Amino acid sequence: MERGGCIYIVTNYQRTTLYIGVTSDLQIRIIQHRDKVDPKSFTAKYNLSICIYYEIFPSIEEAINREKQLKKWSRSKKENLINVKNKGWKDLCPEILAW
Repeated sequence: MERGGCIYIVTNYQRTTLYIGVTSDLQIRIIQHRDKVDPKSFTAKYNLSICIYYEIFPSIEEAINREKQLKKWSRSKKENLINVKNKGWKDLCPEILAW
């Protein structure tokens, strides 16, 4: 059975930095970012623990391809994508962790 995947975008409280990631378990990954499991990581260094966007895919390969696509985009194009689904850039972590 093929495992699904997700891409996600996290930011900090000031909403100044964006990080795009891919995972097969979004709940666990969000907890890892919040707990700064890897203190030397980019997300820990810039306090990126607020999930403001995610997409779910049937396969991890599709998620990886989407992540690569989004990482090439300009900041303004990423902001437009986020605004379509999450206009106020509210923290989606409670929603994700409640699944």
